[in-house]
Formats: sequence, structure tokens, C-alpha cells
Amino acid sequence: MAQNKRVVVIGLGYVGLPLAVALARSFETWGLDVDTGRIAELERGHDRTGEIDADRLAASSLRLTTDPAACPEADFYIVTVPTPVDPDNKPDLGIVMAATRTVGAMLKAGRRSIVVYESTVYPGVTEDLCGPELERVSGLRCGADFFLGYSPERINPGDREHTVDRITKVISGQTPETLEAIADLYGQVTSGGVFRAASIKAAEAAKVIENAQRDINIAFVNEITQIFAKMDLSVWDVLAAAGTKWNFLKFEPGLVGGHCIGVDPYYLAHRATELGCDPRIILSGRAMNDGMSGWVARAVHDWHGRGAGRVLVLGLAFKPDVPDLRNSKVADLIAAFRDLGHAVDVHDPLVSTDEARHEYGLDLVAEPAGDYDLIVLAVPHRALVENFVRLAGHLAAGGGIADLKNALAAAGQVPADARLWTM
Repeated sequence: MAQNKRVVVIGLGYVGLPLAVALARSFETWGLDVDTGRIAELERGHDRTGEIDADRLAASSLRLTTDPAACPEADFYIVTVPTPVDPDNKPDLGIVMAATRTVGAMLKAGRRSIVVYESTVYPGVTEDLCGPELERVSGLRCGADFFLGYSPERINPGDREHTVDRITKVISGQTPETLEAIADLYGQVTSGGVFRAASIKAAEAAKVIENAQRDINIAFVNEITQIFAKMDLSVWDVLAAAGTKWNFLKFEPGLVGGHCIGVDPYYLAHRATELGCDPRIILSGRAMNDGMSGWVARAVHDWHGRGAGRVLVLGLAFKPDVPDLRNSKVADLIAAFRDLGHAVDVHDPLVSTDEARHEYGLDLVAEPAGDYDLIVLAVPHRALVENFVRLAGHLAAGGGIADLKNALAAAGQVPADARLWTM
């Protein structure tokens, strides 16, 4: 161990597990998760997220538990639980506040522990909501008996380059001493160094605008995609030409899902509205991107021009080559096709069939059967693109192929004489 410090990571999902494994290389680290199934899988060496392979899990000194009482007193508690939105797209802080109460019960007088939040929130949540709740549960004083920090997560599922041990880690602390202690902690984790934010609120704000910026840029491209479709112009042809300019931002159209880009802007918009501001650009971007699934379904339906039929949707995850189903807009695409009268089958070789059923009530087909009037490549997993010619064998005579990300032509996987739709 590099230092005699003890760390407890609360929440072992896409964010918490890679962080905990990285921390365990230098510190005594405990991983706490309320999901007994998740802990059992990790103990067997299986990470359902695909972020940490079995060999790394087996080699790690990370200790796993579902019982907060099993965790010893720690110097750092790091909260990495989800922060979703509710059905009205309002921030749902229920999970992060439950984790806060768990940590509050673990804090001990005299330890002067530091509680670091990595969960994405709007500015003010850590100090104005979590700190007082920690005080209430623990009976201790924030800023005297324990201290707060915030370090926004930057996990990109499936990205093997920008991993937690390579990226620049933004950090913040309640006091200068807290900030330096957090800098020492994360400095042991990443070769990318740390950036000391001016305040906890600045670090919280940095996280939400990182994803809001991407959301707005993608919304612009989705909007011009719809405009150019009226002109019978391929947006891919337009982007290829515009992309030759040195300062053109190379965003692509598509379905914007996942737990970050499709969610975080709502956190900022919510707080802005509370403060009397009108977040028009943020919410306009969200409206454009949330409506893209319906637009694609209608565009493909009209292009095909043969009414309702059988549709095979390939890919359900929110992005290529990951099993992550969180906030996947492909589910909205499927619902839109069904609203247009189509019978839809869904095939995704990467995602869990149980999770698909639990999250969206969808029963995946392990292997497509029969003929389909439309085959829609919604998520270009390598496994789907490389086998597309075989999958296209299920296309009925006169049927059509829709490729949402324009992936088939580049891979040489467009069947001869196929009717092909792209944005």
C-alpha cells in the first residue's frame, strides 16, 4: 500500500467499481453496494458492466460487502451512486440521499473523515443537502468532525482509453486541507493528474455543463439532419464536407441516451428554473434529442412506404459495444415503430435479456427468425456490423434496411441491391 489510508466506495456500478479497483492498488479499499446479486457476481469474478475483467478482479485487494456495519472506520467515503431523473425529468436525489444516510451512520467522532461525492448533481447539492443530512444522521459537525469533497466522475462506458486511471480528475474540498488530502488520494489513482477546482460548487457545475454542452451540440446536428432530410440531402455527406474546416466540431446525429448526456442537463435546468432563469437552450436541446427516436421511426416508415410490417431492430444498448441499457432511446424507437402498427423484434447480443425485460418490458430474440420488412441497425455493435450480411438474409423481398449511424457502408456490409436508408 502506498499510504496507510482506508477508503470505502459506496456504489459499485460503472463508476464505482473501476474507481474502487484503482484505489485498491494503493489503499485499503472496501466496496459497498446494496445489490446482493451484484456483490455475489463480483465475488465470482464477473462484472456485468464489462468494465473490469475477471483477471483484474481476482488480482485486486478490493474487499466487497453489502453490509455497512462490516466496513471498518475509514478516512475517505466516496459516493458513486446514480442520480437519475423522475418521469417528469426532475432530479431524483433519492438514491444519493439514501447513500448519504448510510455514510452518516458510518462516520465516527474523532476520525475527521472526508466524504467525497462523485455522483452528478446540480451546484449546491453536496453542501446544501448532503452535508446537513450527514450531520443529522451522524450527530457530528460538518467542517469540524467530518469534511466534504466533490470529484465529478468521468467514466465513459466501453472507453478503454479514457479510464479512471488515465484521465485528469477534477477535485474540490471544503477546506484547503481537505482539498490537498483529496488531491493526494486521487493522485495515487490517475496518471492524468488532478485539477483543483475553485470550490465544490464549481466542480459540480463543471460536470453538468460537460454533458449539457455535448447534448446541445448533438441537438444541433439532429436538427440539421431533419432539415436536410426535407431537401433530400444526406447529413453524412454534408458533415464530411463541413468537417474539412479546421475548427468545425465533429458531432454526429443519433439517439442520445445513457445515464449522463440524456440526464444531466435536466439537473442544471431544474436548478436554473428554481433561481428564476429560463434555460431555453438547454431544454430546447433536450426536446430535440428526446424527440429523435420518434422522428427516425416516422422517417423510416414513410421512406419504406409499404405500411406496417415486421421490423427487426438490431441493438438496444445506449451506445455501441457496451451492455449498458440505462436510458436507452432505442426503447423509444421501438415504441414509436409499434405505435405506427409494426410488429417489432429486438436482437442485441451484448445486453442482458433479464435487464431488457426488467427495464423496458422487452423480450429479446436470441436469433432472428423469418423474414422482416425492415431491418433497423440502431446500435452498430461490432458483432452486429461484422455479421450484418448474415442478418440481412432475413430481409423480405422488397424490404428495406435503415442504418442510423451510417456504419454499414464503411464496413462493406451493405448487401447488393439493398434498399438503404440513412440520415
